[in-house]
Amino acid sequence: MSKCSIAAPQAGAVRRSKLNVMSEDDRLAPDTDDADDFRPELPPPNFDFLVYSLRLQAELNLGLLPFGEKRKPDFDLGRHNIDLLAMLQEKTKGNLSIEEQRSLDNSVTELRFRFVQAREAQPKEVTAEPEKQDQQSA
Repeated sequence: MSKCSIAAPQAGAVRRSKLNVMSEDDRLAPDTDDADDFRPELPPPNFDFLVYSLRLQAELNLGLLPFGEKRKPDFDLGRHNIDLLAMLQEKTKGNLSIEEQRSLDNSVTELRFRFVQAREAQPKEVTAEPEKQDQQSA
Protein backbone atom coordinates (compact mmCIF):
# COMPACT_ATOMS: atom_id res chain seq x y z
CA MET A 1 0.00 0.00 0.00
CA SER A 2 1.57 3.28 -1.06
CA LYS A 3 0.86 6.71 0.29
CA CYS A 4 0.14 9.55 -2.05
CA SER A 5 2.20 12.57 -1.17
CA ILE A 6 2.13 16.10 -2.46
CA ALA A 7 5.37 17.99 -2.72
CA ALA A 8 5.57 21.03 -0.48
CA PRO A 9 6.18 24.37 -2.19
CA GLN A 10 9.76 25.53 -2.22
CA ALA A 11 10.81 27.94 0.51
CA GLY A 12 9.98 31.50 -0.43
CA ALA A 13 7.66 30.49 -3.25
CA VAL A 14 4.39 32.38 -3.30
CA ARG A 15 1.43 30.15 -3.99
CA ARG A 16 -1.67 31.80 -5.42
CA SER A 17 -4.92 30.24 -4.34
CA LYS A 18 -8.52 30.99 -5.22
CA LEU A 19 -8.88 32.65 -1.84
CA ASN A 20 -6.05 35.08 -2.53
CA VAL A 21 -7.33 35.79 -6.01
CA MET A 22 -10.83 36.44 -4.68
CA SER A 23 -9.50 38.72 -1.94
CA GLU A 24 -7.52 40.75 -4.44
CA ASP A 25 -10.27 40.98 -7.08
CA ASP A 26 -11.32 44.64 -7.39
CA ARG A 27 -14.71 43.65 -8.81
CA LEU A 28 -15.53 41.99 -5.48
CA ALA A 29 -14.66 45.04 -3.39
CA PRO A 30 -17.20 45.70 -0.62
CA ASP A 31 -19.69 48.49 -1.00
CA THR A 32 -18.50 51.54 0.91
CA ASP A 33 -21.60 53.73 0.47
CA ASP A 34 -22.83 53.37 4.06
CA ALA A 35 -20.74 55.36 6.54
CA ASP A 36 -22.64 53.70 9.44
CA ASP A 37 -21.44 50.21 8.47
CA PHE A 38 -17.79 50.79 9.37
CA ARG A 39 -15.85 47.61 9.82
CA PRO A 40 -12.15 47.35 10.60
CA GLU A 41 -9.91 45.85 7.96
CA LEU A 42 -10.06 42.07 7.90
CA PRO A 43 -6.89 40.21 8.87
CA PRO A 44 -5.10 38.20 6.20
CA PRO A 45 -6.48 34.68 5.69
CA ASN A 46 -3.58 32.71 7.14
CA PHE A 47 -3.04 29.71 9.38
CA ASP A 48 -2.54 31.77 12.53
CA PHE A 49 -5.91 33.46 12.07
CA LEU A 50 -7.60 30.09 11.50
CA VAL A 51 -6.18 28.78 14.79
CA TYR A 52 -7.14 32.01 16.57
CA SER A 53 -10.71 31.83 15.22
CA LEU A 54 -11.24 28.24 16.32
CA ARG A 55 -9.69 28.96 19.71
CA LEU A 56 -11.93 31.97 20.23
CA GLN A 57 -15.02 29.93 19.33
CA ALA A 58 -14.03 27.22 21.80
CA GLU A 59 -13.46 29.77 24.58
CA LEU A 60 -16.83 31.40 23.91
CA ASN A 61 -18.62 28.05 23.93
CA LEU A 62 -16.96 27.04 27.19
CA GLY A 63 -18.15 30.28 28.78
CA LEU A 64 -14.61 31.56 29.29
CA LEU A 65 -15.16 34.87 27.52
CA PRO A 66 -17.90 37.35 28.40
CA PHE A 67 -20.11 38.01 25.39
CA GLY A 68 -23.59 39.48 25.59
CA GLU A 69 -25.92 38.06 28.19
CA LYS A 70 -24.72 35.23 30.42
CA ARG A 71 -25.43 31.84 28.85
CA LYS A 72 -24.77 28.32 29.98
CA PRO A 73 -21.61 26.88 28.45
CA ASP A 74 -22.10 24.57 25.47
CA PHE A 75 -19.54 21.88 26.25
CA ASP A 76 -20.41 19.77 23.19
CA LEU A 77 -19.74 22.66 20.82
CA GLY A 78 -16.64 23.67 22.78
CA ARG A 79 -15.32 20.11 22.58
CA HIS A 80 -16.04 20.07 18.83
CA ASN A 81 -13.94 23.21 18.31
CA ILE A 82 -11.09 21.73 20.36
CA ASP A 83 -11.36 18.52 18.31
CA LEU A 84 -11.13 20.58 15.10
CA LEU A 85 -7.90 22.13 16.34
CA ALA A 86 -6.58 18.69 17.33
CA MET A 87 -7.43 17.37 13.85
CA LEU A 88 -5.51 20.29 12.31
CA GLN A 89 -2.62 19.49 14.65
CA GLU A 90 -2.53 15.89 13.45
CA LYS A 91 -3.04 16.61 9.73
CA THR A 92 -0.44 19.40 9.56
CA LYS A 93 2.28 17.66 11.60
CA GLY A 94 5.65 18.39 9.98
CA ASN A 95 4.23 20.97 7.55
CA LEU A 96 4.11 24.08 9.74
CA SER A 97 6.63 26.71 10.69
CA ILE A 98 7.91 26.58 14.25
CA GLU A 99 5.71 29.53 15.22
CA GLU A 100 2.59 28.00 13.66
CA GLN A 101 3.23 24.63 15.31
CA ARG A 102 3.85 26.25 18.69
CA SER A 103 0.66 28.33 18.43
CA LEU A 104 -1.43 25.29 17.48
CA ASP A 105 0.12 23.02 20.13
CA ASN A 106 -0.30 25.63 22.87
CA SER A 107 -3.90 26.31 21.85
CA VAL A 108 -4.90 22.64 21.92
CA THR A 109 -3.16 21.98 25.24
CA GLU A 110 -4.52 25.06 26.96
CA LEU A 111 -8.08 24.55 25.66
CA ARG A 112 -8.12 20.93 26.82
CA PHE A 113 -7.01 22.03 30.27
CA ARG A 114 -9.53 24.87 30.39
CA PHE A 115 -12.30 22.52 29.16
CA VAL A 116 -11.68 20.26 32.17
CA GLN A 117 -11.62 23.25 34.53
CA ALA A 118 -14.85 24.70 33.12
CA ARG A 119 -16.54 21.30 33.22
CA GLU A 120 -15.55 20.76 36.87
CA ALA A 121 -16.70 24.26 37.86
CA GLN A 122 -20.11 23.84 36.19
CA PRO A 123 -21.70 21.32 38.62
CA LYS A 124 -20.58 23.41 41.60
CA GLU A 125 -22.43 26.43 40.21
CA VAL A 126 -25.56 24.38 39.46
CA THR A 127 -25.67 22.79 42.93
CA ALA A 128 -24.93 26.11 44.64
CA GLU A 129 -28.10 27.72 43.21
CA PRO A 130 -30.63 25.35 44.87
CA GLU A 131 -28.86 25.81 48.22
CA LYS A 132 -29.27 29.58 47.91
CA GLN A 133 -32.99 29.16 47.09
CA ASP A 134 -33.46 26.86 50.13
CA GLN A 135 -31.79 29.40 52.38
CA GLN A 136 -33.93 32.23 51.01
CA SER A 137 -37.19 30.33 51.48
CA ALA A 138 -36.35 29.40 55.11
